[in-house]
Amino acid sequence: MHVMVLGAGVSGVSTAWYLHAAGHEVSVIDRQPEAGRETSFANGGQVSISHPEPWSSPGAPWLMLRWLGRADSPLLFRPRADAAQWSWALSFLRECLPWRHRRNTAAIAALALHSGQALRRLRAQTGIAYDQLERGILHLFYDAAELAHAPARAAALGGFGVTARVCGVDECLSIEPALAASPQRPLGGLYAPHDESGDAFRFTQSLAALLAARGVDFRYRTTVAHLLPAGNRIAGVEVRHEDRGSETLAADAFVVCLGSYGPRLVAPLGERLPIYPVKGYSVTAPVVDAARTPSVSLTDESRRIVCSRLGDRLRIAGTAELDGFDTTIRAERVKPIFDWAGARFPGALDLTRAKAWAGLRPATPGNLPLIGRARASNLWFNTGHGTLGWTLACGSAASLAELMDGRTPDVGFPFLRPA
Repeated sequence: MHVMVLGAGVSGVSTAWYLHAAGHEVSVIDRQPEAGRETSFANGGQVSISHPEPWSSPGAPWLMLRWLGRADSPLLFRPRADAAQWSWALSFLRECLPWRHRRNTAAIAALALHSGQALRRLRAQTGIAYDQLERGILHLFYDAAELAHAPARAAALGGFGVTARVCGVDECLSIEPALAASPQRPLGGLYAPHDESGDAFRFTQSLAALLAARGVDFRYRTTVAHLLPAGNRIAGVEVRHEDRGSETLAADAFVVCLGSYGPRLVAPLGERLPIYPVKGYSVTAPVVDAARTPSVSLTDESRRIVCSRLGDRLRIAGTAELDGFDTTIRAERVKPIFDWAGARFPGALDLTRAKAWAGLRPATPGNLPLIGRARASNLWFNTGHGTLGWTLACGSAASLAELMDGRTPDVGFPFLRPA
């Protein structure tokens, strides 16, 4: 079967990998000049199995009220005259209900564990390198009330099969000695030793190169304009090439991996994907003192900022902003990330040469990705991963390949199965 994957981010390229491994002919379409150039380009770098909790939690509405009006708020809502934005926001509030939050967390944890296993197998099979470190993730608490919840959180993670333990300040410094130089030390932490970190962009590029060498057809600088329905199937896709006009491409099946732009493509088919772009920022800074720079990936739970060591760089990322499809790098939003890096790791980084970035995370209200078949019999989705696209990439793609071959993945996740 010839499968056409629409989108060459980490989700699209991972999907192409598993479909090709299953014996399908695969082609990949993307408007960028190479793979991984949008949301996958400069994310936080964490493969964070230990953070399955979605932003939509019972405490989220109160946090949003507390952060209201603050330019440096970790979660910022910029109201627009946009029905999609308001509909998504209302659905987000509904997903904050305790029982829905518990359900979503359990589903994400199951898929994250499956994805971590799939990533390790892929790495063993291919020898792929992407500045990966298998040193775990250390969640840091600078607020006593947040730290008080850490034992219950560790117990909940254990119930999902995720290993995590509560650490005092001394153990935090032992796990990551670079924290000792910080003027403000954490009160404690939660350490997940089996988590990982790595450069999602480099992973995506390397995997795309392997696929291209094995015969997968990548068509870059090619924008997907329309899906062409024919009865209960998709007959083809109309694309616009950057240099030679439009054409119609045919395949036996199509997979939408277009992130925040997917809903626009499938809306004329009557598909309503509950995805809205949530802008995130990151800063990538050169390391000038390796001893002062962390190599364990860190999450500041009080500031909602993460950092990951990527070779001779440190990636620091954070914030979530509902502002439509705007990707402007706003100084007031990126400044807290710079400030955090300078304060936590003084003398470790050259922040004068740091590069700021902003990208759009394709988020569903409950942070559950959409994986499975659309109403059209040969149209499939692997999208809507929000903040966990890198964490869930391999497991989502492997599961989709199974679904497309008529098998049921052994994962406790609500895959899409239209009647």
